[in-house]
Amino acid sequence: MSTQSMKSHQRLAWVTGASSGVGRALALKLVREGYEVVATARSHEKLVDLQHEAAGEGRITVLDGDVTDPQDMERLMAAVEYDHGRLSLVVLNAGVAIPVRGDDIHREAFDKSFAVNVQGVVNCLLPAVAHMKSQGHGHIAIVSSVAGYGGMPGNAAYGATKAALINMAESLKFDLDRIGIRLQLICPGFVDTQGAARTGSSRPALISAEEAAERIVAGLKSRRFEVTFPRRVTWPAKLLRLLPYGLYFALIKRMAGGKVPVATAKKHVGAGRRPHQAV
Repeated sequence: MSTQSMKSHQRLAWVTGASSGVGRALALKLVREGYEVVATARSHEKLVDLQHEAAGEGRITVLDGDVTDPQDMERLMAAVEYDHGRLSLVVLNAGVAIPVRGDDIHREAFDKSFAVNVQGVVNCLLPAVAHMKSQGHGHIAIVSSVAGYGGMPGNAAYGATKAALINMAESLKFDLDRIGIRLQLICPGFVDTQGAARTGSSRPALISAEEAAERIVAGLKSRRFEVTFPRRVTWPAKLLRLLPYGLYFALIKRMAGGKVPVATAKKHVGAGRRPHQAV
């Protein structure tokens, strides 16, 4: 069997934001499910640690990359095609969570949030779709968040980007279905990761990154468009959007304790700070 023929029979997954949190846990879970995984992030050292942890269970290939650089993502896709063959699955997980307060607003928080969470997805999505269109099939998952279902205190930047991803995925599904590319939307609730935004609001039904990865993989095996969990959090969040604004704002304010502490909201948006990776 030729090398190229062998490549075409591999189950190959590309996971962005794989150096920490949900992305890291997901890369390990996919390896245990029998995938070869291409792991991408900006932190080479953390990716190498991930690669070593997976040794003995499967193969993780480290390809450093910055999702905010479209040329970098085109280069990465070319490298995947040349060295590994066809991608079966792409999980666009890379993201940042930066709290934003309306009474102490910073342009930097919005610029970084949209550059990574929205444009970063687009920069990966374009070469991934082109790759899968040429092979006639594929599977792409976009990781959004429960924060995209509605406005919450401290989430003006993060929530807006996640809402954009929900709309993007809904819109793209029609055309991607037609060309044989399966698209799924992943909307986790509150996940306990280093990069999770600390807005001062309660985070009910908090789950670990490992549990989130388990649920994502289970969802990827299903036929559902949206994979959302835990439902005791995400479904009430959906239902809240059906309420009149007066009632919606009153309930959210009560849930959030009335306000977002200034010190908590500020600590992630200081000048020169690098944004945290998060779901």
